[in-house]
Amino acid sequence: MEQVISDKLPKRPKIIYMGTPDFAVPALKSLINAGHDIKAVITQPDKPKGRGLNLACCPVKEAALFHGLDVMQPVSVNDHRLLGGLKEMAPDLFIVAAFGQLLGLELLSIPHFGAINIHASLLPLYRGA
Repeated sequence: MEQVISDKLPKRPKIIYMGTPDFAVPALKSLINAGHDIKAVITQPDKPKGRGLNLACCPVKEAALFHGLDVMQPVSVNDHRLLGGLKEMAPDLFIVAAFGQLLGLELLSIPHFGAINIHASLLPLYRGA
């Protein structure tokens, strides 16, 4: 019988976390509190907000910066420059929660053990809009 992934993962896997809104913050904080090796956090670019249309960062970026994590904010997560940088990090796992972009096959081929998507409802029936 084949081993389950958790038996093969390093004790401290190298993780790339992807998320944007408040919903994605608790999972990030849980990974941080558990002592996982979060190599980078990828989130949506800052957007104009309010009457003054000042750039505002998302909750995941705020949490990542508070904890001293590296943050990347690509317009497209499938950009070849980003892919090259992620390959150099040699992550074991992507963990994705309410990120807001589709991950292409080339991106999904990077982590040694694949990706985990945290979703608030059943997929694909109740996927995001």
